[in-house]
Amino acid sequence: MLPKDERQRIIDLIKREVVPAIGCTEPIAVALCTAQATELLGCTPEKISLQLSANILKNAMGVGIPGTGMIGLPIAIALGALIGKSEYQLEVLRDCTPEAVEQGKRFIDEGRIHIALKENISEKLYIEVLCEADGHQAEAIIATGHTNFVFLRKGEEVLVDKRVKTSPENGTTESLQESDSPTLTLRKVFDFATTTPIDEIEFILEARRLNKAAAEESFKIDYGHGLGRAIREPMETPVVGDSIFAHILAYTSGACDARMAGAMIPVMSNSGSGNQGISATMPVVVYAEDTHKSEEQMIRALILSHLTVIYIKQSLGRLSALCGCVVAATGSSCGITYLMGGTYEQVAYAVKNMIANITGMICDGAKPSCAMKVTSGVATAVFSALLAMQQKCVTACEGIIDEDVDQCIRNLTRIGAQGMNETDRLVLDIMTHKTGRC
Repeated sequence: MLPKDERQRIIDLIKREVVPAIGCTEPIAVALCTAQATELLGCTPEKISLQLSANILKNAMGVGIPGTGMIGLPIAIALGALIGKSEYQLEVLRDCTPEAVEQGKRFIDEGRIHIALKENISEKLYIEVLCEADGHQAEAIIATGHTNFVFLRKGEEVLVDKRVKTSPENGTTESLQESDSPTLTLRKVFDFATTTPIDEIEFILEARRLNKAAAEESFKIDYGHGLGRAIREPMETPVVGDSIFAHILAYTSGACDARMAGAMIPVMSNSGSGNQGISATMPVVVYAEDTHKSEEQMIRALILSHLTVIYIKQSLGRLSALCGCVVAATGSSCGITYLMGGTYEQVAYAVKNMIANITGMICDGAKPSCAMKVTSGVATAVFSALLAMQQKCVTACEGIIDEDVDQCIRNLTRIGAQGMNETDRLVLDIMTHKTGRC
């Protein structure tokens, strides 16, 4: 068992990174930043000017905004100014009403919102909001994390300034990992999940409650592309059948269907992404419930899954060209392997199998079809666990896989954080120059 002080630091890390969120976290973070700037201004803004990083723009273009029936940033910004409360964090728009939506539409039609790409910035998660009214100004900046305010200004008074300076040597900012965060390895993640006293980690069951509720909501209403319902409803057909595997796919994609289409329902996120939280949670929950595992086994598997995702995202970054959904499915593969009775060695095999398969899937923004990527990721998670339990994994002779599992993870995150930067730019260019209409 890890020492108590180290366990507490890891618990604090999980509680920072696994939090409830309503709606896609990129436009919701923009709404949060707008709400904070509006609160500093002290009145409804006459004009809101925003400068956003390319990844924020990419992830906010095609996703539904909860409670509005609309997609994209303008309505999220308008509602952030009109009814948003910064104290709600990633649930900033939970007080949304039909009347507020109509007011938000008028706000947009009046041309009060101005959105621009922030140039010459290396930070992939960057939101800058300037609110103006009656000659007064207020400004808020979020960077690095979806709720991490690094700059607050009311008029001429600077209230907060924690902006990270860009390095003149390489043009990059500091690592995502906070200085007080514990140093993780897969071995430490596994030991923490499997040996920590259960009363210290049972809080993770809230992820099961929220994300399962989102999935079950999707079975009632045809959200997004309805992938979860399509898998679940025709169980009598021979295509997917009525199996644990089919249940995993249906519940995971269903929760994503609801979230991406703008259902007014919270999900438990991981590392700033609701889809990552869903991918880390639902496969583990469904497998545990369908195979009648104990509550303690489910708790430990969920902790293993979520902490593995946090570990990977520490070096990958919150936003990248690499799809976070399939990265998060690596965590659920570890959790399922553990529930199958797997050892640490077999969990490491599952990670290697995942990295050998899913590396390179691009992120082309948050949108309803993310449910399809989530399903691809969790399907691979199940296959990877099955192979691992048979003592089979991709070897160090193949591709980017290394003998050391932690080096495998670094290889994956190096590709996503560095190698795919040009891919990210190209994807955004394609998305912003399409001839098709939404």
